[in-house]
Amino acid sequence: MQLFAHGFGGVKDLPIPLWLAITAAVGALVVSFVVLALTTRPDSAARPVRDRSVPLPRRIVDSTGWVVAWRVVGVLIAAYTAYVAIWSPDLATNPLFGIFYVLMWVGVVFASLLFGEVWKAISPVRAVAEVLYTARGTREPLLRYPERLGMWPATLGLLAFTWLELVHPDNDFQSPVRTWLTVYVAVMIVGGQIWGDTFYENCDPFEVYSSLMARLSPWARVDGRLVLRRPLANLDATPTKPGQVAVLAILFGTIAYDAFHESVPWFRFTQASGWSNAHPGWVIWVNDAGLIGFPLVIGLFYMVGTMCTGVGDVRRRDLPAALAPSLIPIVAGYVVAHYLSYFWLSSQLTLQMASDPNHTGADWFGTSDMSINTWLLRDATFLAVLKVLAVVIGHILGVISAHKRALRVLPREHVVTGQLPLLVTMIGLTGGGLYLLFST
Repeated sequence: MQLFAHGFGGVKDLPIPLWLAITAAVGALVVSFVVLALTTRPDSAARPVRDRSVPLPRRIVDSTGWVVAWRVVGVLIAAYTAYVAIWSPDLATNPLFGIFYVLMWVGVVFASLLFGEVWKAISPVRAVAEVLYTARGTREPLLRYPERLGMWPATLGLLAFTWLELVHPDNDFQSPVRTWLTVYVAVMIVGGQIWGDTFYENCDPFEVYSSLMARLSPWARVDGRLVLRRPLANLDATPTKPGQVAVLAILFGTIAYDAFHESVPWFRFTQASGWSNAHPGWVIWVNDAGLIGFPLVIGLFYMVGTMCTGVGDVRRRDLPAALAPSLIPIVAGYVVAHYLSYFWLSSQLTLQMASDPNHTGADWFGTSDMSINTWLLRDATFLAVLKVLAVVIGHILGVISAHKRALRVLPREHVVTGQLPLLVTMIGLTGGGLYLLFST
């Protein structure tokens, strides 16, 4: 359910024509690449990362009490969510939809960009797993998680969530959300007992999403120490796993689909044609195809571009995975651009509705009468410029990250020329993404 449209403002709100915004964004990427190519030494990728220790907070965040406290927070939120999912009226004002579509899907990502692996800290399924580990008397999994699976199972969970949010015709009713959450909890608990914590790291769609975005946060753990470091240094240390490209393609592609499927061209194609009248299921089938097709096209475009980057003895098929973390800031830029206004308004409405889930005049959390702050939404032009900046900054950070990774995998004599196909790929993603974002 969308309490409000994800996007706020469109191409008409840009202070310049869309083609000029795309041109400027592409120009920024090209300039960034040229500067990096001219100023970055080939051995710079091997330089050690400078971390700043934070000894005082570490005493707190490494304590059992700190870990348990956040687990309790997660369990309490899960308990409240279960309550409103089962016993509160099935109305659009039920806070279940705000918790599920706004706080869990968007809020956790924004928090992860700032504070690190937030979902891992508050995950209620991990809390249940800890209880079951204690009951079993061991944390050892029953089976070893197959490394070749990597993050591939998470792609199913991410597609399932976005399908419910964007395609399911009854996504604003309790029953589908209840069913989704029930299946999610059951799969996570059973999977965690069979394959251990590694299962959550690779298969929990919320944890995978949160952890990938957390690579842009300034917080990291090195040899058990809590440290502060440059976000790009944190990103550079991101391990690659099977299925990581697919996960990032789904995150990017579903945002692109979400932006475009509310546009006039998409509406004309799906609903204003004779097919929609003659075949009632046509719209749903087309939306299903779009939800799968957008990530597929983006993933293939990225893979072709990165494989063309290969020169010399570098195995081309290894390059998409090796360069995949460079997509993380790009996805983060589109998350901010697409969801910021939606989150700003809908999160406040969710907190407001949470105090009186049964419409009895109660005020459980003292938020029933809270005023809604709309300052971010008052100037559509400012918001449109903010969107463009988020996308451009995300792509520039992606170019920097890709360049650093290319220094490690490409032959020294082909460091610049070998990256040209990758630059073309980044330009295509930038232009296409901005067009889809402002196509409404």
